[in-house]
Amino acid sequence: MTRILSGMQPTNQLHLGNYLGALKNWVALQDVGENLFCVVDLHAITLPQDPAVLAQSTREIAAAYIAAGIDTAKSIIFAQSHVSAHAELAWILGCMTPMGWLNRMTQFKEKAGKDRESAPLGLYGYPVLMAADILTYKATHVPVGEDQKQHLELARDIAGAFNRRYDVEFFPLPEPQILGEATRVMSLRDGTRKMSKSDLSDMSRINMTDTPELIAQKIRKAKTDPAPLPSNPEELEGRPEADNLLTLYAALSDTTKRAAIARFAGTQFSLLKAELTEAAVETLGPIAARMNALMADTAALDAILRDGADKANAIAQPILAEAKQLVGFLPR
Repeated sequence: MTRILSGMQPTNQLHLGNYLGALKNWVALQDVGENLFCVVDLHAITLPQDPAVLAQSTREIAAAYIAAGIDTAKSIIFAQSHVSAHAELAWILGCMTPMGWLNRMTQFKEKAGKDRESAPLGLYGYPVLMAADILTYKATHVPVGEDQKQHLELARDIAGAFNRRYDVEFFPLPEPQILGEATRVMSLRDGTRKMSKSDLSDMSRINMTDTPELIAQKIRKAKTDPAPLPSNPEELEGRPEADNLLTLYAALSDTTKRAAIARFAGTQFSLLKAELTEAAVETLGPIAARMNALMADTAALDAILRDGADKANAIAQPILAEAKQLVGFLPR
């Protein structure tokens, strides 16, 4: 059986990169096996969070899932902290994860920076919790961005370590799924940097709840270069902003980047920006409206998350119980 799991952190606003790189693909996967999509609030607290903001952001991410097209009749949507098996399994897996494996994780080095000595244990052990997120459900496939691929490889290593220690084939080795034209959406202000929720400049990204006017303004002011748009993919070399805008257009228009290049070959950026704006507004407008409607009824959203947690627990608890038995823990 195919079982797919993925999730997003409830930190800052979701943007077009989150939609194109993840949510759009999750929607397309709903008829492939069993799907679980969590709001990873345990991961969020690896850095300090305002409690009220965290709670509101958790609801907003769930609303974004639903507004983007995740159907609660087909998929399970839940908050990570509502399923205690994630944290319990993370401890078990952490006890068999060599520090050398974690020392190779590039994201910890990037996020901790020069303050590595004062970084919290949670930030260092983040990849082990991510492995537990996946293995708690024996997920077989995980849609991930390029920046999370290293963590998924570690999850496979950890699953193998558990299986070898207890001489069982208990955990499957999850496979990465990197899908779509826009797996890595770049900043509107710098085509060499990834579009990010944490970028100080709001003009660097298109948020999923931006108004049509704001979307148009951001695309109009997006960085470009003086040359006409290329006529073939090879001419995009060294032109990151042109590459990014054409990639965005292709993803939003459900076409290929090669077709987008042919559409705008030899033209100025103004035509591409006009049509990209139209495509972005057409895609995000209904999603933003649906998100706002869902956020207006938090009781209903909370009920969806509780129902999802019940379903997730029904899968996770028997797997955790068997893992504990293999470790040698006494049954309750």
